[in-house]
Formats: sequence, structure tokens, C-alpha cells
Amino acid sequence: MKKPPPPKFASNRLTLFLLCLLSLLAQTEAQEQKNDSTPRRPSFIRRQINRVFNDTAAENQPSFTYYPSLGYAPETGVEMGGSILKLFRAKKDINNRLSEIKATGFFTFKAQYGAMLENAIYGDKDKWFFLGRTTIQRFPLFYYGIGSDAKSDNYAVVDAHNIIFRQRVLRKVKKNFFIGPEIDFQALWNVDFKQPQQQPHPLPVGSNGSTNLGLGVALVYDTRHNVLNVRQGLFAELAFLQYAPAWGSDFRFRSINLDLRSYHKVSLRNTIAWQVYGTFLQGEPPFNQLALMGGDMTMRGYYQGRFRDKNLIGTQTEFRMLPFAFHKRFGATVFAGAAVVGPKIGDMRVGNVRYSGGFGIRYLLFPKKDIFLRFDIGFTTEGANYYFHSGEAF
Repeated sequence: MKKPPPPKFASNRLTLFLLCLLSLLAQTEAQEQKNDSTPRRPSFIRRQINRVFNDTAAENQPSFTYYPSLGYAPETGVEMGGSILKLFRAKKDINNRLSEIKATGFFTFKAQYGAMLENAIYGDKDKWFFLGRTTIQRFPLFYYGIGSDAKSDNYAVVDAHNIIFRQRVLRKVKKNFFIGPEIDFQALWNVDFKQPQQQPHPLPVGSNGSTNLGLGVALVYDTRHNVLNVRQGLFAELAFLQYAPAWGSDFRFRSINLDLRSYHKVSLRNTIAWQVYGTFLQGEPPFNQLALMGGDMTMRGYYQGRFRDKNLIGTQTEFRMLPFAFHKRFGATVFAGAAVVGPKIGDMRVGNVRYSGGFGIRYLLFPKKDIFLRFDIGFTTEGANYYFHSGEAF
């Protein structure tokens, strides 16, 4: 019997090590300069490290950073990549909300690659709000089957090319309230299903690949001022999307997505946050567009797609100590979550609820903008997974 595959983000352990090493070098350089009576210009590498870990940009000025990643997994071989993060405020006005654009990319020596662009951009005085994510990759996916009873040791490896483009263009209609169109384009092609030898899965809908375009509307209520580290506020989104052959979809289905997040500042440094979310599908969605449990944002500890079905309901809560009272840069969090999937809402059972929990370490990357790097360890009954990102999970 083979073991479950390693998660995609297992290599982040090495990424964190590299960043800790770079941070130490930056602090050492700063101390040496302080102790040296003769000022000297640091090397190019030292200057870049110092730029990443000792940001001095004013609160109203844009901030820019980048960091490398390096890892290894049996299904990918050596993996190399990096991330770029830009933070800014419209018209450099401190009264405007903090916007972020993040680009991440990687490649392997087995001709696998991936690139992702995330954006949460607020216009001047919140007149516009652009929220979305674009992903292009060729990377092995793991398919355990559909439903809450999918076994952890019986998975197919799906090698495919994949594009996901999801964007909301929202207009403020009232204070903190936005409405606008939403588009979701997803394409999966060159699909190769490598079935488990003992118990092969029935090929799911879309196993030969598909292209689907969803058009709809999103309603958002958002009082957050810093989307990467919310200390007080509320975020609520209700979105409806219709996928139809009339505008190029291979399958006809529709989705309703619900996301509710609340943040409560309990002290100068500490915050309690909770989230309730759900995805509800009707029609004939392909397997890659079913509701997926797990990942780096929800149900941390489970591989994204460990459980999938037409309907998913989940919740999570997190206590954040950012930073510690005894340190200016380091902090920590503890979190717990629960979720369930099912073909219909009425088919969801308490006995099928999955649980996860864990803790994280935080490093204050941009002190003047209150942005932290996060390293999380999520635990489930099936083991642990590791995640490294800039900004909080929700």
C-alpha cells in the first residue's frame, strides 16, 4: 500500500530556512556596520537581503520585496522559483486602503512549471475594487475520488496543463459595499490520468480535459483596511456564476460561493479571527471545478482537493499574536478548522466532518505596513502539511 503523496508546499520548509538565513545575514550586516567606525558600502547581495528584511519605505510609499524558493519532491524533482510582492496605496494617500499584487513562479527539471498572480487593488477613496487570481501551470494533481469517503491511500496522479483566471471588478455603491461582474475562466488540457494499480477510479466528468467560462455577479461588504493582516473588520462576499455552452463552456453548471470573515482586536497585538465559507454547485461540473477541501488558506493540513464534491461548508478560527510582546518582529498564531463535503446539502453528515488544526510562526516583513510572513504547520488525522506565504490565510 503506497503512502499519500507529499503536498506541493512541502518544499516551503527549505524556503523558510533560506529566509531565516538571509534574515540572520541582514541583521549581522547591520550590526557590523553599527560597530564599524568606518562606514563602508555593503555588497550587492547584502543590499538586496537588507532590502527584503529591513524595509524603510514610509507608510504612504509603495513597498516591494522578493524572495527565492527551492525544494524537492519525487513527482517533480528539483523545484526552483520565487515570489514578488508589491504593496501600495492609491495616489499614495494613507487614508486609502492598502493594495497588494503578488506574483509567484516555479519550474522543475521535469518540464513542470507554474505561475500565479494575485491582486487585491483598491482605487482612490475605494471607488473601485479589483479582486482576483490568475494561475498557469503544468503540475501533477492528486485525485482521491469524489465524496467524503475518498481513501487517502488510493489516489490517481493527474498530469495536465491548467489555466485559471478569476476576477471581480467591483464598484462602490455605498460605504464599504461593492457590487460588480465576476468572471471565471478555467481550462484543463493534455490530461494524463495515472490510475492506482489496485483500485482504479471511475473516470470523472472532465477527465479528458475541458474549457469552461463562468459569468456572474459578486456582492462584497468590506471594512478591512489591510487585506494581508486584518486586525479589526468584516468581509462578506456572495457570488453567483453561470457556466454555459452559449459562451464557450464544455459543461453546463452554476455555482454560489459564500465567504464571511470577522476580525476582533482583543489587545494592541492580539486578534481573534473567524471565517465561515461555502461552495454550492448544481449541474454537471468537471472534477477540477468541484468544491475542494484543503490548501494553504482553509483546512490547512489537508492537500487541496483531498476531498471534493458539489457542495462544501467549512469554518475556521485563528488567534494571532502579532508580534510577541517580548519581540518586535516575531509572532505566532494557533488555528483550527472543520469542513464537510457532499453531493447535496441534505447529504452532509456530522460523521463526515473533517477537522484540522495547527500553529504558525510570523515574521514582521514590513513594520510600517504591518505585513507578516507566515509559516504554518497544519495537522489532520492523516498527517501534517507545511505552508509559507506573505500575509495571513484569511
